[in-house]
Amino acid sequence: MRFSVWPALERSWDEVLDLAQRSESAGWDGFWVADHFMVEQPDEGPTGVLEVWSTLAALAAATSRIALGSLVCSVTYRHPAVLASAAVTCDHISSGRFVLGVGAGWQENEHQAYGFELGDLKTRSDRFEDGCRAIRGLLDGESLTMQSPHFVFDAALRYPRPVQERLPLLVGGKGERRTLRTAAMYADWWNAWIDAEALRHKRAVLGQHCDEVGRDPDEVSCSTQAFLCLSEDRDVQRDFVGRAGRRPTLVGSVEAVTDQVGQLQEAGAEELIIPDWTYESLSRRDDELDQFISEVVRSVRA
Repeated sequence: MRFSVWPALERSWDEVLDLAQRSESAGWDGFWVADHFMVEQPDEGPTGVLEVWSTLAALAAATSRIALGSLVCSVTYRHPAVLASAAVTCDHISSGRFVLGVGAGWQENEHQAYGFELGDLKTRSDRFEDGCRAIRGLLDGESLTMQSPHFVFDAALRYPRPVQERLPLLVGGKGERRTLRTAAMYADWWNAWIDAEALRHKRAVLGQHCDEVGRDPDEVSCSTQAFLCLSEDRDVQRDFVGRAGRRPTLVGSVEAVTDQVGQLQEAGAEELIIPDWTYESLSRRDDELDQFISEVVRSVRA
């Protein structure tokens, strides 16, 4: 099982760089960066966020071992050709450590604020399937010719080739009818915010889609994420749960969290990503992440 870190959108560049380098030194496997133009709840005050591709390119040059990836880029405001080109460039800068994560788009406030068309669920699903088809073709082929209601390519080239023989494409989302089918057709990784019980069910649905499109389900790996609180203090836990909201969590002692991670692994998770968004103190964050990698991960991998 792989373990990765995901910094908050509003972290400064210095904080993101420090966390990435700390994560690499501590033994984490990967580092993910979200792609948004604003936070989801702007009523808390204007908050600037770092641009994903500039950040990832800089991190690719500033690290040497950990995998890097986008979690996730939306095809509503990132054209497949731009995504493929940026991903290949980051793959070269990182010497083959890059994963391209893409999604159908969901954050309504930023689409409205910046004038991006989001569309209804069917439009998003259709556009996303076409986008993944185009990205996979650009990453793998010598040229791409394709016509759809959303994207048109006429003998489009994608050079240079990625460093990796097959640059991994991650599909984010948990819609059973369309998103998981798109993952079955084009993805190397599938990611969703999900608990162990739901993960087991969704993986079964993904397996059915793989069978229908003639693909081995084992070719699509699974990753998920959960907020972390390594504490037995009830007050600390209560405050943490309030900040985590309805997202999946890992809460309790080292033994309790180890058991929770084991449940995710048994349900089919091959990578667990820890966001740092719930930490109000960077020193507490660093201490908990260090304890997690040194004690919980060591037990899981034993």
